[in-house]
Amino acid sequence: MTESSHTSTARPGTVLDLADLHGSLSDPALLSMNLLNEVSDRYPDAVSFAPGRPDPGGFSVEDVHRFLRTWTDHVTDGTARGAVAARNRLYQYGRTKGVIQDLVARNLATDENIHVDPESILVTVGCQEAMVLALRALRAGDRDVLLATAPTYVGITGAARLVDMPVVPVDSGTSGIDLDDLAAKVRGAREAGLRPRACYLVPDFANPTGLSLDVPSRRRLLDLAAELDILIIEDNPYGFFGDGAPPKPTLKSLDTGHRVVYLGSYAKTALPGARIGYVVADQPVVRDGEVLGTLADELSKIKSMITVNTPPIAQAVIGGKLLESGFALREANRDATARYGQRLRHLLDGLAARFPTTSPVTWNRPDGGFFLVVSVPFVADDDLLAYSAKRHKVIWTPMHHFYAAGGGLRQLRLSCSSLTPEEIDLGLDRFASLVTDLLERT
Repeated sequence: MTESSHTSTARPGTVLDLADLHGSLSDPALLSMNLLNEVSDRYPDAVSFAPGRPDPGGFSVEDVHRFLRTWTDHVTDGTARGAVAARNRLYQYGRTKGVIQDLVARNLATDENIHVDPESILVTVGCQEAMVLALRALRAGDRDVLLATAPTYVGITGAARLVDMPVVPVDSGTSGIDLDDLAAKVRGAREAGLRPRACYLVPDFANPTGLSLDVPSRRRLLDLAAELDILIIEDNPYGFFGDGAPPKPTLKSLDTGHRVVYLGSYAKTALPGARIGYVVADQPVVRDGEVLGTLADELSKIKSMITVNTPPIAQAVIGGKLLESGFALREANRDATARYGQRLRHLLDGLAARFPTTSPVTWNRPDGGFFLVVSVPFVADDDLLAYSAKRHKVIWTPMHHFYAAGGGLRQLRLSCSSLTPEEIDLGLDRFASLVTDLLERT
């Protein structure tokens, strides 16, 4: 399609005014991911610190075929009836809840000490679908709001916009969430006639800040959630990737009262192209005092009207990966975790080498994960990003995209997960050149 076909007003036919479409389509949250992709496509020779992608170096096309065969052999179990079952699971739509919940449950028990009934697990098309399903179910009326740490992953903000659920920001503080602010925001919302339903956060190496909650804060958060009578939506895509420190228990593994809805994904730990995520929603759902099932059952009703089911072939590939690893993906990711830790340290050391303590450029120091935040003495917005990509050949993520209520204009996020040490050095040299360029103007 040519540019004129986008902009011409003389062509006959139906024209839709954006004002007559859903309000979320004008929201910056829905533009963020496309913006970064477009900038990267436009400047392919730029070093990009923007994407939080896993390292592609460990992927092999043959792995996909082997995982599929492993899962098929597991289901077939050497019998004719099993062969028919395997064929039907692969080639038919399959259950809306999924075909590998039993394997996911064993993985959660092995890696995270989370012990749940497989029927409380819904396998989704990426974790993003899990977010939309959970928020759609919780948003029952106009008074319902979601709390989320600020800054927060733009995907949850976008999902909330799609279901018309306002987001109330909660300060991240220095450790991942300010519990006093959470309590104040919940009480303030209720005083305003609103109904806070849940608080979303990433407790381990959060996107975008890289912050992690310590164990005492995790326990206090669960106690506070019970006191305030809200759910916790725990998103855990980066929990494996601590830089040498022992893993902290997930909120869900500490949850004794069905207070936590747990979102998971195999994008970072297995295969991003499979697009397999899941939600653990074991909260009982009642009507007139009678238990009808779990929240996962209700989410499956919504999913049946959106994606019908998650592609069984993609599920089978992940199932094969789980089987081959003995359900211990944390161990299977040991080499990748070491590489990510090395790259994060290389990025931190590289920043220190280029910006001494007298520099106005500062940054935080996460102890794992893919991201860190840099504070700069100038506005780091989308216009500057385009200038940075074009003139200095380096791409980063403006932090203002992660603030639902505004903020972060003098901050940017750097990700190092998919870059080699040599690419990190080159990118930092270019970033330092950008900073020098801007400071010389002032």
